[in-house]
Amino acid sequence: MPLNASIAFPMDSQVLSRPRIGVPWRTAAEEAANRRVKIDNYLNAVERAGGEAVLLSLASGSETLKREAENLDAFLLTGSPADIDPAHYRAKRHPAAADADASRERTDFALLEHALAEGKPVLAICYGIQSLNVFLGGGLVQDIPTELGTKICHSPEEDELPNGDDAPDAMHAASVDPGRVLALSGGAQAEVNSWHHQSVLELGRGLRITARAPDGVVEAVEWTDDSNWVVGVQWHPERMPGDALARSLFRELVTAARVARAEK
Repeated sequence: MPLNASIAFPMDSQVLSRPRIGVPWRTAAEEAANRRVKIDNYLNAVERAGGEAVLLSLASGSETLKREAENLDAFLLTGSPADIDPAHYRAKRHPAAADADASRERTDFALLEHALAEGKPVLAICYGIQSLNVFLGGGLVQDIPTELGTKICHSPEEDELPNGDDAPDAMHAASVDPGRVLALSGGAQAEVNSWHHQSVLELGRGLRITARAPDGVVEAVEWTDDSNWVVGVQWHPERMPGDALARSLFRELVTAARVARAEK
């Protein structure tokens, strides 16, 4: 099947049942405090797309996590305010880098190891795309403003407005190359939101870049062949419920999960 083709499968009862999508907590601290506002955006996006969102604890031991992964059909790696420990990609920590979350790293890497070995789909968002890239041997830009000097705003200066509401997302264009994201977007240009200060630098093995911001920052990566449905995006589709491309990404993840489950 071409990379830009939509997934289709016979409409039997197994295909129509809701696939189970594993979603790890964003951080160990948010899980401990049960702060659900942001993680619920991801869970709700999966549910709207027709999947069953399964929230995964970052405190699970390796054997528990392995058993949970075996009973899941696909994975959604979420954003996070943490930054990945640069030791994973043999770099010195940048002064602007946020603290790492070892529990989140361990969980993401275990889920990716399982998903890639078993051919289970993965949608990786923001921190998730960075985690995917590092797991596959790639590296990261640790601080876009100081390392790239770009004039494009990739992250609002303040997280909250004076009244306590979330600050509006930064928005910018992205150029999309042939691949799954292009097939879903319907055009070579997309408007995406942005809330990050790190991004893909050296590309991980098995990945190819399929979207960039005007300043060259990587906005999407995909698996290089049809052996699995693996898509990483640097923007936050879970924060764009009215956006057609955002909805399509979650629907395609759910469809890919149905297909992968039926082929087992």
